[in-house]
Amino acid sequence: MSGDVAFQKCIIPTCGFVAGVSEVHQACPRCANLLDVCYDWDALAVPPSMTHFEKRWADRLNPLDFSGVWRFRELLPFAPAQAVISIGEGQTLLRRCEPVAAYAGIKRGSLYLQYEGLNPSGSFKDNGMTATFTHARMVGAEKAACASTGNTSASVALYAACSGLLRAIIFIGKGKIALGKLVQALDSGALTLEIQGDFDDAMKRVMEVCRQEGIYLMNSVNPFRLEGQKAIMYRVLEALCWEPPDWIIVPGGNLGNSSAFGKAFLELSELGLIRRIPRLAVVNSAGASTLYTLMNERGLRWNRGSPDDRIIASYYEELDRTGKRAKTIASAIEINRPVNLKKCLRALEVMNGVVCQVTDEEILDAKAKIAASSIGCEPASAASVAGAKRLVEEGTIGPDERVVCILTGHQLKDQGAAITYHALPEREMRQKLKAYGVRRASFKNMPVQVANDLDAIRKAIAAASGT
Repeated sequence: MSGDVAFQKCIIPTCGFVAGVSEVHQACPRCANLLDVCYDWDALAVPPSMTHFEKRWADRLNPLDFSGVWRFRELLPFAPAQAVISIGEGQTLLRRCEPVAAYAGIKRGSLYLQYEGLNPSGSFKDNGMTATFTHARMVGAEKAACASTGNTSASVALYAACSGLLRAIIFIGKGKIALGKLVQALDSGALTLEIQGDFDDAMKRVMEVCRQEGIYLMNSVNPFRLEGQKAIMYRVLEALCWEPPDWIIVPGGNLGNSSAFGKAFLELSELGLIRRIPRLAVVNSAGASTLYTLMNERGLRWNRGSPDDRIIASYYEELDRTGKRAKTIASAIEINRPVNLKKCLRALEVMNGVVCQVTDEEILDAKAKIAASSIGCEPASAASVAGAKRLVEEGTIGPDERVVCILTGHQLKDQGAAITYHALPEREMRQKLKAYGVRRASFKNMPVQVANDLDAIRKAIAAASGT
């Protein structure tokens, strides 16, 4: 369902700009702020409860019901069914993990990991990409572009290849992408442009090119991206029998997920589909800590739709003046100017949220702990668990509270970090990771060199087993 019941609206209440879903905007043409996709819920058939969606589990032949995004289509009703582009995204897993709970200081049975790396392209991005490609189809787009640290480019390239409707153009910062993610875009046939700069430079250029050339922008500044990413929270609720947890913890990069999560819970609450809203924690790497700095050190808040733009402008001017660039081993969140900053501020207000920062050493240790006891993830994903541990230690999260950590990307997305952490000798590892402030690997698991000899192999196994 679409039409007048769905529309775009500026996120700043005093602006009031409204546009139809048939229009394409990077930002509000009146005040240059972000846009939301909004709905006239009174004119829509809203399910009476979340259990309404359970009946679709059994229908695996209907692509809309099979999709972990579109089976919740009444909650993102901007597109007619025939316009939807889906490749089976959202077949993800919420899993309780006791060793990680113990590591984070949370009691047994209370910490869950949401594995978004099980999506077709290996990351959470597919949740949003099915929505943006659907909207691109609705408006007749022929080319699609994005700036990326890796996961967005892989997802855009995959959906372009599978749909056959759009040519994908990828902007990346030179040397600022994990090779596993770069290979995905190249394999899928995307035109890949390496910009001399970082993600923030690539983002600036792709927005300019899309405006001037009429190319459809796939980054999360596009409000339709976040509509799809709301479904991550629907699946978390589904796995918990529709009972919200106490905390949702998510890595903070371009802040699209946190923004989408806040919108999802705000809508569900207003529709009477949940009894309470969980709290939100957004975790920055200390090497890319714009949100942490603005919130915790400069006092920036959503302030019911009136954030102080002077605080943001002053901080960005400071970044330019000092030449400070984001630098973290967690390349997926290596971003200094998050495009969804204001939407994230709103989500933090809606969800009574907090922001913390963790070191790259904490991220790599958490990544090793996750992989040793469950399904592995890329470094940026592990920021959620590192953040949970930090927030428990600080007393913000109680050990008895129920916590969901979002793991955003697959273990094989960034193999270099894990190889350096585990396989290199300690001195060589410290030298290679010195720029990231990593001094030790608390859970190193080095391969054991052994002769091609049965007795030597048996002795190595016995030594490793402590027998």
